[in-house]
Amino acid sequence: MSRWMGQLGLWLLLATLSTGAFAQTRAWLDRERINAGETVTLNVETTGSLGNSPDFAPLRSDFVLSASRSNSEMVPGKNGLAVRSQFSVLLQPRRSGRIAIAALQVGSERTQPLELEVLGEPASAPQGAGGDVFIESEADDLSPYVQQAVGWVVRLYAAVPLLAGKIDQPVPEGASLMRVGDDAQYSRDIAGRRYTVVERRFLLVPERSGALSVPAALFEGRSAPSFIDQIMGGSGDELRARARPRNLNVQALPADAPQPWLPLHDLNLRYRSTPQELRVGSAATLVVEATVDGANAAQLPGLELPPIDGVQVFPEPVQADDGFADGRPRVKLTRKFSLVPSRTGPTRLDGLRMEWWDVATGKPRSSALPPLSWTIAAAGGAAAAAPAAAGAAGAATTLADALPAGAAGAAVGAAPAGGISSAWALAALLFAALWLATLVWALHLRSHPASLLPKPGAEATAEASVAVKRVPVNVPALRQMIDLADFDHIATVLRSLAHPPAADDDELVERLADPAQREAVQALRRARWGGGDGVAARAQLRQAFAQGPSWHEAEQTAASPLPPLYPPRKPS
Repeated sequence: MSRWMGQLGLWLLLATLSTGAFAQTRAWLDRERINAGETVTLNVETTGSLGNSPDFAPLRSDFVLSASRSNSEMVPGKNGLAVRSQFSVLLQPRRSGRIAIAALQVGSERTQPLELEVLGEPASAPQGAGGDVFIESEADDLSPYVQQAVGWVVRLYAAVPLLAGKIDQPVPEGASLMRVGDDAQYSRDIAGRRYTVVERRFLLVPERSGALSVPAALFEGRSAPSFIDQIMGGSGDELRARARPRNLNVQALPADAPQPWLPLHDLNLRYRSTPQELRVGSAATLVVEATVDGANAAQLPGLELPPIDGVQVFPEPVQADDGFADGRPRVKLTRKFSLVPSRTGPTRLDGLRMEWWDVATGKPRSSALPPLSWTIAAAGGAAAAAPAAAGAAGAATTLADALPAGAAGAAVGAAPAGGISSAWALAALLFAALWLATLVWALHLRSHPASLLPKPGAEATAEASVAVKRVPVNVPALRQMIDLADFDHIATVLRSLAHPPAADDDELVERLADPAQREAVQALRRARWGGGDGVAARAQLRQAFAQGPSWHEAEQTAASPLPPLYPPRKPS
């Protein structure tokens, strides 16, 4: 009984930890285009929604559903442990053409809509069809260029249940071969028999021009014993299959190829989000997305913004979503940039441009983003000059202005959806009044710094010297940002609070005067890059910066004699 209660308590603890995590739900198909008579697997993954399974009922009008499966595991989350669950179901289309898969409900979350293309005619029977087991392999391009990413697919067909087996694809000489993703499994009718197909994907990259021979793929396994075999003590039949070898004609690097060499089928760039305004000392967010057909993330150069006059650019790590479609690799790259202006006036961002080679037409091509222009406003901007609005909405806006754009959105977004209580409204108004008073004091300090210096003949105190260098910070807003914002944004905000803003995290640590604050920033860095404890890092930041940051005087900052613990993040 005590053991059962202990297991129940552990499960309740894990459930409690998971429900605090931010729910993330997504759906995808293992293939986006299939032939008539085939099936496709729909996968749904959700994080932070314990006990919620997707409602597949809306799919029954277009598909026959079968072989549903699910599994769950505990994974690290932003707020501790979280439950990640994956559900899959086999879909057999009732018709051909383009079939829209509507968004599915998973608890309080919804997946994004998908689309499946079903070709009207069944695919031609592969060589070896009719046997119990056979295997084939193919490339998406038989005449690739040197260093072009070629999609290589090996398919195992089995008309009998398999007890065990192994697929082997030897690496060709003069090329690299890397497995991509998980195996796709579906059903297909061939020559009057129903086959289970296991599709394994590879990335084949030729290293030199000329003829490239790819060895035959092999399968060795054992069929599951029939009922009679089990009675007689049998263990099933041994099965072997061999695909025919393939030959590729690899083309040399073209004379007019752009550098760096980037052979692709397609490349599209777009802005996911752009800031409407820039303000001195505040961080604004810009997000760039690249959709690439014919490569994976490791083969692509990083997304880098051109320099922006008067603006420091702090890029975050690139987020990559690798996939496989139409027999070749595809990837979607997303990168977020924090823009921190250091002066007022007009500025311009020239559009990001990427040169690449179109393998279909054999010509160089270029993809570019349009340029963006802003007029940088002074610190505080129009929101600081405007009178405090009556009511909770005005107070929340004034409070949010104390933070950079992204952190302000996180702080205001944390308010309950049903409205703000009168007590909270009064507290917000009080914070707004304090912030405005602090701003007026800061502006006076900048205009008349001598007013805080000791008078002639008086003894200069350390406190007066520090007061000249200290810049007021909205401490309640800073505390709320530490509690709610992501780690990358917290680091950006702390850097921007220095005057002038710190160029990177190493400079931030050097310029902080409080050892506890320096150690808190190091804990933040470990949580961002080194797998550190995120919960402990937030607590350490909250305690160390309870009264705001404490800075060294800029002229007394000395360079550290030790190499940096983490590589510096240089502005673009």
